[in-house]
Amino acid sequence: MTSDVKPPASAYRREQAEATRVRIAEAARRLFARDGYGSTSMDAIAKAAGVADRTVYTAFGAKREILNLICELWLARAGARELAETILAEPDARARLRGAAHWLTTLYSTDFDVVRILDAAIDEDAETQTLLRGKLRGRNRVMDALIASLGDDLAIPRADAQAVFRAYAAAGVYGELVTASGWSPERFESWLAATLEAQLLGG
Repeated sequence: MTSDVKPPASAYRREQAEATRVRIAEAARRLFARDGYGSTSMDAIAKAAGVADRTVYTAFGAKREILNLICELWLARAGARELAETILAEPDARARLRGAAHWLTTLYSTDFDVVRILDAAIDEDAETQTLLRGKLRGRNRVMDALIASLGDDLAIPRADAQAVFRAYAAAGVYGELVTASGWSPERFESWLAATLEAQLLGG
C-alpha cells in the first residue's frame, strides 16, 4: 500500500507565503476602495488581514507593492491576457473590433473597484506613479494592438483610431454609464462595439 506523498516543506512554505500575500492584498483592496489608497496605513491593512505588521512589511516591503499584486490578481481574474490573444486570433476585422469592446468590458466589469483604486492612487508618491504609469502603458499596449490588427479596414488613421479607443476606455466613461446610470455591462459592451464600428470602420 502506498502512502500519501507530501510536498517538500520548502514548497509548502512558499504556498503558505503566497496565500498570506493574497490575503493581505484582498484586505488592502477592501480598505483602499472604502478609505482611499493614501489614507490607508500598513497597520490598518495588517489588522484587516489578521496578521502582524511585520508580516505585511516582510511580504511586500511597501504599500505600492500591495497595489501591484492587487492589479495582477485583477488581471488574472479577468483573464485579460488570454482573452486578448483569443481576440487577436479572430480572422474577421469587425469581430476583432467587437472583441476589443468585449475585452475592455470584461476587464472593467470583473473588478471596477480596482480600476477606481488605481485611478485615485496615480496622484501619490513618485514610486507609486511610476508603477501605475507602467500598468497603464501595459493596458494601452494591448488596446493599441487590438486596433492595429484592423489594418486597412480602418476608416481613419491608425493613431487616431487608437486614441479614440483609449478615450472611451477612460474609467469615467464606464463609471458614468454603468455605475452612475445603471447600464448593465452587456449594454455598455454593445454600445461601445457599435460606437467603435461606426467611428473606426465607417459604419
